[in-house]
Amino acid sequence: MGLPRAVRQWAATVMSVRITPDTNTPTASVELAITLPLPDYDLDDVEKSTPRQVDEILVSQGFRDLVDDARSTLNAAVADSGLRVAQFTGAICPAEGVFRPGLWIVFEESPAGPGTAMSTRARERVAELAELIRGRFGLS
Repeated sequence: MGLPRAVRQWAATVMSVRITPDTNTPTASVELAITLPLPDYDLDDVEKSTPRQVDEILVSQGFRDLVDDARSTLNAAVADSGLRVAQFTGAICPAEGVFRPGLWIVFEESPAGPGTAMSTRARERVAELAELIRGRFGLS
């Protein structure tokens, strides 16, 4: 018996990784909030009080370098997996009155057809890939 849905959603929010599979399409989105400083990317202060302050981080060279490095890692990891990266961009991640920069990734399973949800195996693989990026780049 697993945790109630409300508890799972709360836990996912606190842990800085949010995975949302779509119901009628073979896609899932992943939001990875940056909760730790990343000095290698000149991202030292990652907690902001307004979304506008996060915008400044999302256009910085350090953040763009992080996106490029993470995208490269992810593209290599999805090869021959039946998944493709449909979108990869920066995000503003709100949590408990604080705003943080993050990564927004949309995965698509192929060859699933329209009106079909992502398979269980593909959802598991998306979770593995999210953990790969979170861990490799020390996002939280």
